[in-house]
Amino acid sequence: MNLKIKPHKAKILLVDIETFPNIGYSWAKYEQNIIDFIEHWYILCIGYKWLGGKTKVMGLPDFKGYKAGGKDEALVRFIWKLLDEADICVAQNGNDFDFKKINTRFLYYGLTPPSPYATVDTLQVARRKFAFNSNKLDDLGRDLEIGRKVENQGFPLWLRCEKGEKKAWALMKKYNRRDVDLLEELYLKELPYISNHPNLDVYSNLPVCPRCGSSKIQNRGESITQTYIYQRFQCQTCGGWGRYVKGQRNSIIKTV
Repeated sequence: MNLKIKPHKAKILLVDIETFPNIGYSWAKYEQNIIDFIEHWYILCIGYKWLGGKTKVMGLPDFKGYKAGGKDEALVRFIWKLLDEADICVAQNGNDFDFKKINTRFLYYGLTPPSPYATVDTLQVARRKFAFNSNKLDDLGRDLEIGRKVENQGFPLWLRCEKGEKKAWALMKKYNRRDVDLLEELYLKELPYISNHPNLDVYSNLPVCPRCGSSKIQNRGESITQTYIYQRFQCQTCGGWGRYVKGQRNSIIKTV
């Protein structure tokens, strides 16, 4: 994508986790209730990147003492440190999946919450702002022509990773890495439309675009409410719109 976001004080982290499934008993194959769990799900890897930086993946085998079928405590503590550094975390379906799953493992290991961070869920943005036929990451990547997910074997790949197969882990990490790259492209595509994006202007000493942090903002008309006259502007970097109280350029800029 042509949009280049320059670094600013806000630390924006893009994340995507993969988990092992639950293992349990059932009486049949289709549409069955689980009678009892043999083993509960846990995290197997995390793909992540700081916005504009290099994509990295950390999986269970990357930690000392890894054994096939082993637990995820070292990985979970690593994730805790990542989120503790972030001001804003971006994920596809993050609010309903990634962050809840991560918090569950934090609680399991007795970890207190990391320092507070805001979230951006690209799936919720797609549902709220657009009408694609499918909001899955792979389909959005195809429809927006930003790329596709890495093909894998589906469920058998997860089973092979659980057994500790090196080739399976290599493919899993490749798959996870690609998801994060697609996530960043999708986030930047959606960015001008995210009206509730965490305000990046509060991280700057000068007025900047509240979405992307660019100082290239151009005044364009006014917005009048019952209480204020706002100066309206458009960012010349990401294309998003914002406003500030007319005559108070240094007031906190808001998205619209």
